[in-house]
Order: sequence, then C-alpha cells, then structure tokens
Amino acid sequence: MKNQVVHPYINVKEGVCGGTPVVKGTRIPVWAIIGYYKILNYAIEEIVKQLPELTPAQVYDAFSFYYDHQEEIDKELELKK
Repeated sequence: MKNQVVHPYINVKEGVCGGTPVVKGTRIPVWAIIGYYKILNYAIEEIVKQLPELTPAQVYDAFSFYYDHQEEIDKELELKK
C-alpha cells in the first residue's frame, strides 16, 4: 500500500486555475515553478527571488508535489512552452 503524501502548500481544486495544481493562496501553478527550474535552470533561491510572494518552503513543496505527479506536470509544462 502506497503512503499518501501530504503537500500542505499545494492546492488542487476544480474551479481554481482550471484544476491545475497551484501554491495555496496564490494563482501560481506548480508547472510554472518547475519551468523556472527545468527551462531556465534557476535554483530554489532564484525562483523565490523571481516569485517573492512565495517562501522557500512553498517552492520545495511544489517540487515535492512535482516528483509525486511528474508525468502530469511535465505534460502541462510542455503545453505551456
């Protein structure tokens, strides 16, 4: 049985950004954060500088969510390029 991982900073809700996973309290999608890393080669600290409304903990949780849902997020990222 696989353990259910809790992502306290990520919200996935129909009607919020079309159901796209976002950082809670923002409209910043997880795919955008991952895009800073994968496409622009930004480190966590650089992502926080570009998105100052986020904390490092929120960005790390977005990465954790990404690794739990990599195929789904990669598809979204590819569509947004």
